[in-house]
Amino acid sequence: MSARPSATRRTVLRGAALTPVAGLGLAACGPGGGTGATPATPTAPVALGAESEVPEGGAKLYRDANVVVSRAEDGSLKAYSTICTHAGCAINKLSGTTLVCPCHGSRFDAATGKVVQAPATEPLPGLPVEVKNGRIVAGPAA
Repeated sequence: MSARPSATRRTVLRGAALTPVAGLGLAACGPGGGTGATPATPTAPVALGAESEVPEGGAKLYRDANVVVSRAEDGSLKAYSTICTHAGCAINKLSGTTLVCPCHGSRFDAATGKVVQAPATEPLPGLPVEVKNGRIVAGPAA
């Protein structure tokens, strides 16, 4: 017999049970939260919604487009990608003007794109934004 201890049935079953869970965790950290369905940032102009949807001094999250739009007190608009710069997860929560990443808890200021809570260290990338016929349009050539 070998001097090396053999794995018990319990050890093997425990390892087999944890393997799919580990895979889900890794998928959630991948770009776009593992869905791959929507690009990280718009690759063409995207019509988001009515200009009136974004309140003065506030922000609106457009989950389907991975974009947040904020309106300054002077009425100007700014737009940012809502793909977390830490691990590429799609940010799906806006609390006031703070974006909250569901994967690791990074927080970003929706008005500036700046990180307000780690683990992310890089700000969200800005996007061109304008209003056309009363609708907000963001992305390249907007």
